[in-house]
Amino acid sequence: MDPEINQSPFPGEVEDPSLAQQTPEALLHLKNRVLSGTPWHLALLEAIGLWTLPQEEFQGRTYQYLIHGEAFDWLVLAERLCVELDGIIPDKEKETLLFTGKFPEPVEPEKFRELLGAKKHGAYLNFWYGVVVEEALQLSVEEAVRKRHIARCYSDSEDMIEEAFSHLYEASKADLIEQFRTEVHLSSRIPLSLSDTKQFTYWLHKRRIKIWDPARVASDTNRGMKRLEVLEEATAVAAPEKVGV
Repeated sequence: MDPEINQSPFPGEVEDPSLAQQTPEALLHLKNRVLSGTPWHLALLEAIGLWTLPQEEFQGRTYQYLIHGEAFDWLVLAERLCVELDGIIPDKEKETLLFTGKFPEPVEPEKFRELLGAKKHGAYLNFWYGVVVEEALQLSVEEAVRKRHIARCYSDSEDMIEEAFSHLYEASKADLIEQFRTEVHLSSRIPLSLSDTKQFTYWLHKRRIKIWDPARVASDTNRGMKRLEVLEEATAVAAPEKVGV
């Protein structure tokens, strides 16, 4: 494949209405490559490398691919592109990819990075650490709080979540959500969507990095990664270095 295929600026690109005209190029490339015999998962990664839109309205749904201009949710884009392959690829293989991040055949990390392109791959790592690992860290701290409450014979309550958030971000979850809504201009009358929740988690990740010293940040991140390893064993969700394995 031509190495220039991945040079499209995705993270941090200047918004340009003409970019919308480039989207069919990725879709056309995807179908042509699959129909010509290229393994569908490799054609999918090539199409992701060509993609330029940070978000999209499609069939009544908003697809948010890029969070805060720097975290790339590649599986959401994969889900969108797989719509173009309905009836062409096995449903089971598609579901496995979208639920676990695993391809029907292994893709080496270097190949994955090459097909996405350096910018998208960097943004993908931002999403992994800023959303996936951050969620695992929250879970780990919440579990620790719950254990302490159980040891003291306290009843289970939402206070445990608030305590966990205060420990990580020095504010209650309710206050943090309010701050987040204000900063990103989200109405308080509308519940957070799944996309909003991912953005909120990434916003929390950035806050944690800002308020704590590097040693504390590294320690907490490592704690989240260790908790995630346990979750991976239970759910078989692929880590960055294990995508496609």
